[in-house]
Amino acid sequence: MDKYSFLNAAHTAYFADLYEQYLENPDSVEPSWRAFFQGYDFGSENYGMDGEIVEGVSTQIPEHVQKEFQVLKLIDGYRTRGHLFTKTNPVRARRKYAPTLEIENFGLSQNDLETVFNAGEILGIGAQSLNVIIDHLEKIYCDSIGVEYMYIRKPEEIEWIQNKLNINDNQPNFTADEKKHILKKLNEAVSFETFLHTKYVGQKRFSLEGGETLIPALDTLIEKASKYDVKEFVMGMAHRGRLSTLTNIFGKSAKDIFSEFDGKDYEQEVFDGDVKYHLGWTSDRITDSGKKINLNIAPNPSHLETVGAVVEGIVRAKQDDKYPENPSQVLPIVVHGDAAIAGQGLVYEVVQMAQLDGYKTNGTIHIVVNNQIGFTTNYLDARSSTYCTDVGKVTLSPVLHVNADDAEAVVHAMLFALDFRMTFKRDVFIDLLGYRKYGHNEGDEPRFTQPLLYKAIAKHQNPRDIYAARLMSEGIVDQAFVKQLEENYKAKLEENLEDSRKEDKTVITAFMQNEWENYTPVQEDEMMKRIDTTYSKEGLSKIADVISTLPKDRKFIRKISRLVESRRTMFDEDKLDWAMAEHLAYGTLLEEGHDVRISGQDVERGTFSHRHAVVKVEDSEEEVVLLNNISDNQGKFFIYNSLLSEYGVVGFDYGYAMASPKTLTIWEAQFGDFSNGAQIMLDQYISAAEDKWKLQNGLVMLLPHGYEGQGAEHSSARMERYLQLCAKDNMYVADCTTPANMYHLLRRQMKANFRKPLIVFTPKSLLRHPRVISTVDEFANGSFQMLIDDKQAEASKIKTLVFMTGKFYYDLLEEREKLERDDVALVRIEQLFPLPIDEIRNILSKYKGADDIVWAQEEPRNMGAYSHMLMHLDETKTFRAATRRAYSAPAAGSAVRSKKRHQEVIDYVFDKTKNNQR
Repeated sequence: MDKYSFLNAAHTAYFADLYEQYLENPDSVEPSWRAFFQGYDFGSENYGMDGEIVEGVSTQIPEHVQKEFQVLKLIDGYRTRGHLFTKTNPVRARRKYAPTLEIENFGLSQNDLETVFNAGEILGIGAQSLNVIIDHLEKIYCDSIGVEYMYIRKPEEIEWIQNKLNINDNQPNFTADEKKHILKKLNEAVSFETFLHTKYVGQKRFSLEGGETLIPALDTLIEKASKYDVKEFVMGMAHRGRLSTLTNIFGKSAKDIFSEFDGKDYEQEVFDGDVKYHLGWTSDRITDSGKKINLNIAPNPSHLETVGAVVEGIVRAKQDDKYPENPSQVLPIVVHGDAAIAGQGLVYEVVQMAQLDGYKTNGTIHIVVNNQIGFTTNYLDARSSTYCTDVGKVTLSPVLHVNADDAEAVVHAMLFALDFRMTFKRDVFIDLLGYRKYGHNEGDEPRFTQPLLYKAIAKHQNPRDIYAARLMSEGIVDQAFVKQLEENYKAKLEENLEDSRKEDKTVITAFMQNEWENYTPVQEDEMMKRIDTTYSKEGLSKIADVISTLPKDRKFIRKISRLVESRRTMFDEDKLDWAMAEHLAYGTLLEEGHDVRISGQDVERGTFSHRHAVVKVEDSEEEVVLLNNISDNQGKFFIYNSLLSEYGVVGFDYGYAMASPKTLTIWEAQFGDFSNGAQIMLDQYISAAEDKWKLQNGLVMLLPHGYEGQGAEHSSARMERYLQLCAKDNMYVADCTTPANMYHLLRRQMKANFRKPLIVFTPKSLLRHPRVISTVDEFANGSFQMLIDDKQAEASKIKTLVFMTGKFYYDLLEEREKLERDDVALVRIEQLFPLPIDEIRNILSKYKGADDIVWAQEEPRNMGAYSHMLMHLDETKTFRAATRRAYSAPAAGSAVRSKKRHQEVIDYVFDKTKNNQR
């Protein structure tokens, strides 16, 4: 008897479902069925040239069952590869892919088209002819929307997507009123760009023309999100279409945009502003359902993808602060360009954060405004991947490729994205495939490099006119309706233009005003004022108790138990080290109601094993965070080991600090040198954002720095780069030498009524140096000292006055004691910016008998703080400079050579006849 005869009695829909389950997850199928399906697959992969199946297992399967399986293969082919055969490109012919979805490639023929197959049941259409099944598949997978999702590994997500796609054959189904609203928003997008094009001829605006359907899609997203009780949106996007988005989605007055186009000066004197298509905006919008939604579009630089990391940090801060019970109520949207998302590595870093405890934001909607070109570079030269969105597959996110000319399909795809994000709390990508009507900016000539493409674009109708014609053919609107829409909107723009030209200056509105209501931007004189950072000894003692007491009912590694218990001993012996400075700073701020967030590579333990803010139970690896046990009403202590990223994580934490000024937000580099991986964040945001965008930010960067013979990449935090970025009042830069000073520095960051980024060059070897200790009284009653005088020096005896910063002080102190020199004073500059010039001059006056003034540093002469001192303190020009000579690399790879050079500098500090410039 035929061993497959049992299939004659089985209902096709049953084994169709079973086969679909097998394709998704073979191990989930009962073993005998799995063996059968494996045999079927083996046989069906051996088709002859004429479509006949060669000898194999499948030849023994009853013919009607075999055909059913072939239809299932066809369905699977559409699901897996249908996106390659869509109608999604409005101005180019699609690239050809093989094999195609022709039925002959699945062992079917034209003779099967009228045959009814039960396989249609898995599509939700019941038993249908092959013709009907194919028509259904074409509409779902090969029309204006191409969907990639079959690589997803969770069956429940695949099932959800397939059920969603089966509704109405994945075709939009909007009411007449909804269609009119889509047309209205499309008209606003088209008319706004046309208006600017005629009023500001040749001015850069990075128009949305060719991708105007983004506007109705965003509008619908915001409106429909209210059904999920979304309270806030945070959006990041580069230039393309930004002005239209600001006006038509975020409600920024066109009058303000026109003022920016007219190039007027700013009303405010204290900042320089930025170009109009970089500015941020915050507003509240009342949806059609009557709900208020807060909208934020973050300011961005010309480094196109940088803002994506910042947006995720802003969102996470809002989620932690306002919506800890339902974080999905804040929804991030990141709008990319096709060349940028494919070419910028930061995108990968941000995508990899999506599911990590310290960085997840419950799913981001990524939208690519795909112009199919980057400046002048053809997409074929811009990536190796098939799609610009292929980075989304890293986290198994669904991707929808949509024809930007099909307004309803674009809105439909956006609604799919919203539903997926809110259901699964995961990322989703929309690839809005359109074109760019003009060059990179409106002054460029695109035909220089893409003559054929721009011939096609020149003849192409805009999406509004395409959609208007469609609605007229459906009898929903007429020509008069369309004309009235256009005239009404243009009249409103004319009115705004007229109003704007009555004003002499441009007013720039700060981003996220509500979060920053009680914080006042300040200039350098305010930054230099002493801030009260005292905290009672009794309070410090209570915190010391908490951070030195592990739970008694759990077992810990003996070494960690001793280490934690030693914190109390340190306190009782009045000898507090660097780790205690950190713990007590965090603990006091938490007790005062501030949150603390620290992230970076290996920060929980600390790269140099000094922090141990998270302690692991030995037999379960349960995490114990003692700083969350300070008091009942304390702030929250968050600390997260980061992924191996600098650029993305610094961007995230900067965004977090931007949205949560009451949180002490810290990023720590594993070694200070590694912060150069985040240089774009430093240049574009940390050093310049207040001047460009009126953005205060209190991010703290801890950068381990010090020459201990560990080679070029583990010595220098490149302080010269940070100091070169310092100007006016843009940030603090410090290099502390005592635990108490570090403690007060961190507390000052939160106790001030303003926020500035703080760069701290932190120690490595000094973390356990026996001389790097402070007393409890220095913690309780002291304050941050911008400069530390030499307490041991008698001014009348001093002949050599040495200024230095950081770890080098202890090297020089040791040498002075060795030489028994009482004619040398060692003065530490703890704050490098703003530089305490008055205090330095007071020191110079105090030691007026010194005829030898030295600037000493362990870094090479072209690095470190020497050039900074020359720039900001005129007297430095007369100082004798004791440094390593200028080098291209920060330090020698040889420990012997490094030690020798280090000693030469020390020798020269104490004896100016020595030549340390060899």
